[in-house]
Amino acid sequence: MKHILSTFTFGALLLSCGGSKSTVNDLATANPISTSINLSSVVEDRAPVIINPGRFITETVTYRLPKVVQGTYSISDFGKYIDAFKAINYEGNDMQTTRVDDNTWTIANATNLDKIEYLVNDTFDQESVGGIGGEIPFSPSGTNIEPDNYVLNLHGFIGYFDSLKNAQYTLDVTAPASFVRTSALQNTNTKSSSDGTQITSSYFAPRYFDITDNPMMYGKLDVEEFMVGDINIVLSVYSPNNVHTAASMKETVYKMMEAQKSYLGDVNATPRYDIYLYLSDGSEGSPKGFGALEHHTSTVVVLMEQSTKEQLAASMVDVVAHEFFHIVTPLSVHSEDVHYFDYYEPTFSKHLWMYEGVTEYFAQHFQVYEGLVDPETFYSTMNQKIGISMSMDDTMSFTTMSENVIDQPYAANYGNVYQKGALIGMCIDILMREESNGNRSMLSLMKELSAKYGKEKPFVDDNLIDEITAMTYPSVGEFLNTHVVGTTPINYEKFYEKVGLSYKEARVETNYIQDGKGFIFDGDREKMVIFFSDGVKNNSFWADQGVLPGDVIKTINGNALTMQNAQAMIGGMYQWQPGQEINVVLDRDGKEIIIKTALTQSFTMAKKLVESENATAKQIETRKAWLKG
Repeated sequence: MKHILSTFTFGALLLSCGGSKSTVNDLATANPISTSINLSSVVEDRAPVIINPGRFITETVTYRLPKVVQGTYSISDFGKYIDAFKAINYEGNDMQTTRVDDNTWTIANATNLDKIEYLVNDTFDQESVGGIGGEIPFSPSGTNIEPDNYVLNLHGFIGYFDSLKNAQYTLDVTAPASFVRTSALQNTNTKSSSDGTQITSSYFAPRYFDITDNPMMYGKLDVEEFMVGDINIVLSVYSPNNVHTAASMKETVYKMMEAQKSYLGDVNATPRYDIYLYLSDGSEGSPKGFGALEHHTSTVVVLMEQSTKEQLAASMVDVVAHEFFHIVTPLSVHSEDVHYFDYYEPTFSKHLWMYEGVTEYFAQHFQVYEGLVDPETFYSTMNQKIGISMSMDDTMSFTTMSENVIDQPYAANYGNVYQKGALIGMCIDILMREESNGNRSMLSLMKELSAKYGKEKPFVDDNLIDEITAMTYPSVGEFLNTHVVGTTPINYEKFYEKVGLSYKEARVETNYIQDGKGFIFDGDREKMVIFFSDGVKNNSFWADQGVLPGDVIKTINGNALTMQNAQAMIGGMYQWQPGQEINVVLDRDGKEIIIKTALTQSFTMAKKLVESENATAKQIETRKAWLKG
């Protein structure tokens, strides 16, 4: 999973991204669980779902929607979006059901249970009104039910019986014949209605994990299908105002995927990879959490429709590259917590530094390694991650944070997996290249771990650090125990020195939401306002406009900025470009300040990484191996 500017909290915008345990199928017959979703019978934005489990042989059964889904590290409570839940017996009568909690129902006299019926509300609509009693699922893991678009993250529609997660599933999706439909789930049949207005597509899933791992999109879609080497790429795009097309993004995705395949080398990939892109226009009911969620053979992406073609291309490379690299970890290399994932009472691995951090490092490193960006751009990206990571708790144990990620104070530091987590990957990469004279790397280590474990063999969570140490060098083990398990901050200058890099103070370009150290905003959750922090003094555009620390942001281009919509609004500011007209209204001690002007390039003073003139031959060779292999 990867968030883009999706959470605003106390001075930092957090840039945030299994299988199921085998159980004996002892509660029902061995027939597949038959499920259906009817998109042609939506009532008040609610889609009807029918679950036919076959005949049970026990008196009471439990049915659940996921509390947490794989790839996310927060509570989603998809059961909150279920209405009109009822169980029906073989005589066609309603049965007694008990709602145990937000996600759980029990059904008595289950030997007479014929089917379950309920209505599903979508989660996108709830993002505008604050959700249903608590947290809202991260947009790329959520659902959409609109007349011209349906985002079918199936974990939001289809649940499971406690002891039947390993059962087979069939799924029928009925929709208007005019709809475009894309899914990587195995299609077994397509049937038209007698009048030709409806089409029912039938799918098969070997177990519940495959239901959750194979999203779909239906509706007014633009689809491009093309080959990148031996991988069939299916790019499905929903742009509500037809601003962008799949064809306009095809070249960007092709070059990116081609470079990723070259970078990964002999790592086994999937024969097909689906990219489902929903472009949010920012209107009420549209998603506000920008980023993506990974699956084994696909990713769901939510980005801003108002982005320029160039901005969208950059975001796609940044976000989709991250999700595709998840085929290495955790999709191939993962612990028992991931492999035997519990959707109701999940436990979390200690190794988010690897699942999300190393994945994010690969997503940045492959770009310089394969020549998509120059070294200076790569240096700048990693340096920005240092600045942002410093705004979070730099002494928090990464393994402790990871294991307790849905609880505070650890949840507030989750975004650091994309900052310090990536930097951990970089430091190990440099160490391994130095120790091996350029012959081994972070990527080669992940390949070795993948060969040792793989998709079907999880590692023991507590043993991983020792295993990596045994497979690599004492220096790598010392680094992990000191800076990942331990609480000692990393001295990045020490690692940059190994590759002949050093810092110098310089005036560099920046965007309109950061200075040289991080974000230039802070928040007051008691007053529910967002204001400029001291960092605004080191952002030339805002400083030139006379903005002062403490100025509260009231509106941006006519839209009120609130704690609820900050992720979308400030995400939009991240996309601003010189020449664009803006109108920002501030409150300074009760006085209204209006900034109405055209954007000019903003600069900041920052420590810039440069290649040292005094680098030794060893340092230069290590740098060459690091950047180009």
